[in-house]
Amino acid sequence: MIHSDARERALKWLEPHFDQDTQLEVSKLLNSNEELLTDSFYKDLEFGTGGMRGLMGVGTNRLNKYTLGKNAQGLSNYLKTEFPDQQISVAIAYDCRHNSDIFSQTVANVLSANGIKVYLFDELRPTPLLSYTVRSLQCHCGIVLTASHNPPEYNGFKVYWQDGGQLVPPQDKGLLSEINTLNFNEINFSAQADLIHRIGTELDEKFYVDALKNGSLGSTSLDKDNIKIVFTSLHGTSITMVPEILKRAGFRNVHIVKEQAMPDGDFPTVASPNPEEPDALKMAMEQAQSIGANIVIGTDPDSDRIGIAVRNQEGQLELLNGNQTMVVMTDFLLQKAKNNHAIKNNSFIASTVVSSPMMLELGKLYGVECLLGLTGFKWIAKMIKDFPQRHFIGGGEESYGFMVGDFVRDKDAVTAALLACDIVAVSKSRGGSFYQHLINLYTKTGCYQERLISITKKGAAGLEEISTLMSNARLSPPKMLGGQKVVKMEDFQSSQSLDILSQHSSPIDHPKSNVLIFYAEDGSMVAMRPSGTEPKIKYYISVNCPLPDASDYGAIKTVLLNKIDLIALDLESLR
Repeated sequence: MIHSDARERALKWLEPHFDQDTQLEVSKLLNSNEELLTDSFYKDLEFGTGGMRGLMGVGTNRLNKYTLGKNAQGLSNYLKTEFPDQQISVAIAYDCRHNSDIFSQTVANVLSANGIKVYLFDELRPTPLLSYTVRSLQCHCGIVLTASHNPPEYNGFKVYWQDGGQLVPPQDKGLLSEINTLNFNEINFSAQADLIHRIGTELDEKFYVDALKNGSLGSTSLDKDNIKIVFTSLHGTSITMVPEILKRAGFRNVHIVKEQAMPDGDFPTVASPNPEEPDALKMAMEQAQSIGANIVIGTDPDSDRIGIAVRNQEGQLELLNGNQTMVVMTDFLLQKAKNNHAIKNNSFIASTVVSSPMMLELGKLYGVECLLGLTGFKWIAKMIKDFPQRHFIGGGEESYGFMVGDFVRDKDAVTAALLACDIVAVSKSRGGSFYQHLINLYTKTGCYQERLISITKKGAAGLEEISTLMSNARLSPPKMLGGQKVVKMEDFQSSQSLDILSQHSSPIDHPKSNVLIFYAEDGSMVAMRPSGTEPKIKYYISVNCPLPDASDYGAIKTVLLNKIDLIALDLESLR
């Protein structure tokens, strides 16, 4: 049966202020497809950790001209409240997805109709460039039309504030309040063309200068010509900047996966354009193997996530996970800062509560504080904004995101790609490798291994099931993880940390979020949270133990992976 609220919502989309094509599509749903109608209208699209994402199509729970228009109108109203008597300006970028160019123009039209000056890129561009542009042009906010690594049928709308970071409290709640009070007939689509200014490549040039300054390790005597790089943009935006930044840095032996170089919202060569998925980099790995490449680099469609593969101890290409890439990159940045006498008392690195705890240990090695935020780079950007007197060196998260310095205020695969290649070149010049450096770090901090288990639950029923899983875990938390007693539970929704042995509770100094973290007596950690941008519930597992010598890595790694297998079995009781 059709949910009554969904039918009532759908009927309102037959009113005259919706265009004829939209009314026709809604009529078809009302008369033929009950399940799709319900999913399209049973709720409004919501802002998550990465803004608003959803399936494209008609309906309140879909991304379309009207849901985007409503958000743009709400944003216009909110900006006028926040910046009265000012000429407000907004930068807009878009990625390779279907309708991204059309949607970006729709948003620009609404903003300009409300008297707001718009800087709109004339071609697709990476998300980190949008963050950079907001600060470079001193805009009041920025927007990028993207659904990151989601499947082809998705698109999205991410909003950045004047610091270049994504919306955080209190702006996010203020914007949502404006949006929620609007009706669709209040959207002003009548563009003022003279307020829309097109951006060409001028911002690209400024970005390259800062990226080279921040992402290069500063070694001028490296033999970069003999570093073989295989790069794939996975049909996304990074093709516009990554090859060029590598060329400018002196890396000329770059081999692009041609079959994946053309921007294409269908992502025809991959099941998922997500560098977190090994299959997404299969073509790049095969090409790298055939030419004896030193490193493989792949980015997601909007070029904020980066996946890499490097040669392991046996000389075979091995895909690294986001945690492994993050700690090596952070260590090199810390070493660079130390060599340049740039580590200060107020320096810090950053990560997230569901990423590898190894980042905390890495900070201790250099006497630098590691701050942890909730999932999403907006929280790391907020740290930089909240502590302007402090010196941010770099940081990342397990989901393949990394930020080098603070010139971009979001994860940045363009600069991270440059840094990764510089690390390969520097390591080779010292007789080592990227991979060997990771193992050497393990001998100093302890050996860490992680795994992400992600379970998809689609639709209204799936949303309810995810909610039930989280509720059940709060009511009946696991007593054992991998044969070890659970000794602590952190609930970020109630902002309480519970010592299970003593039953002593203490406050958590983070914004409320639907996240649970369990700690076992041996230091193992499991976090669980619903995704803010996809219909998924995620389980993050981290285990560790000492690594006395680098030669012991293979055996220790096997022990830790077996422990993860046991913990994964324990987690099945929560599902």
